[in-house]
Amino acid sequence: MKVLFVVGALVLLAGIGAAQTFDPGTPEGAMVSSIQKEADPAKKQALLQDFVQKFPDSHLAGWAWGQLQTAYLQAKDYDKTIEAGEKSLAADPDNVEVAYNNLKAAEAKNDADGVMKWSAVTSQAARKEIAGAKPGAADQSRVDYAKQVDTYTEYSIYATALKTSDPAKIIALTESLEKRSPDSPYLGKAYGLYLNALQSTKQSEKAGAAAIRQLQRDPQNEDALLVAAEYSMQQKNTDKTLQYSTKLTQVMQSKAKPEELADADWQKKKQTLLAFGFWMQGAAYNTQAHYADADKALRQALPLVKNDNRLMPMVLFQLGVADFQLGKSSKNTAMIKEALNFSKQSAAVSSPVQVEAQNNVKAITKALGIGAH
Repeated sequence: MKVLFVVGALVLLAGIGAAQTFDPGTPEGAMVSSIQKEADPAKKQALLQDFVQKFPDSHLAGWAWGQLQTAYLQAKDYDKTIEAGEKSLAADPDNVEVAYNNLKAAEAKNDADGVMKWSAVTSQAARKEIAGAKPGAADQSRVDYAKQVDTYTEYSIYATALKTSDPAKIIALTESLEKRSPDSPYLGKAYGLYLNALQSTKQSEKAGAAAIRQLQRDPQNEDALLVAAEYSMQQKNTDKTLQYSTKLTQVMQSKAKPEELADADWQKKKQTLLAFGFWMQGAAYNTQAHYADADKALRQALPLVKNDNRLMPMVLFQLGVADFQLGKSSKNTAMIKEALNFSKQSAAVSSPVQVEAQNNVKAITKALGIGAH
């Protein structure tokens, strides 16, 4: 903020925007004086509207539009709020308050595109104010305010993504924040929504790369760990699958509930991610022929998937594989029979491994028959 020294008949104009002076002896100055003295909000708004019509090119028009913007926002007329804000910013592009008011209006309209636009504009204005501040108490309050506003612009992206069901909007919102503030804590909170949106739009390659990128910033991000593990499994990269899935189970067993999630929602998420983590661990260990480790991981997954008809047959299938190999190598008929039971349960449910499970039932049954003779 500039500190101006008033000389002669010039008067310092108060209100939103950079400090400006005006001459009350001029027609426009006299009108500004009348506006400032008017106590009735409706009459004051009418005077402001009259001012911008009569003096559209005045250096005080930006101030007047800013005053109108505040009135429109209070009246919840969000379209007019944004229109007035745009005209005010045309005169003063770095006005943090005006840009912030437009962001609030876009939020109130549930306009994801508007939030993206005004979040970026507000952040740019706030950062410019922070960068241009001079050391001293006079500027510090403005700097503190600008920092708070800049942080809010990041939260605004996350909050809007939470309320948005359109995957394309979620992707655009999150990518706008990632480009502007890659270290924002709200980016990490939004990333699960972002990765789900990418996967739901069949962008698995992009989702996998994004998850790995996020883990470089936040190795504890459970959403990124899940997608990175799934992506590595799809790529048949067993070592990476095991690395990410193991880390996922470690994180989910120790991580505290995020403040924004209800207890029930967190427990559901925790159970789901642990189930996926242990299942992927078991599958990776089976691929590496580490059957005892596979059995241990899969048995931890089993109680977590009892009501999940999608994941349950996958876990049962892998348990059948692990226990058959363990039973065969140790000549433990009881374990082979347990493997048969797991395989039968898997074969009875429609899944991507149903045919393989049915084949395994035949093979294990045959193996038990040979052993009986």
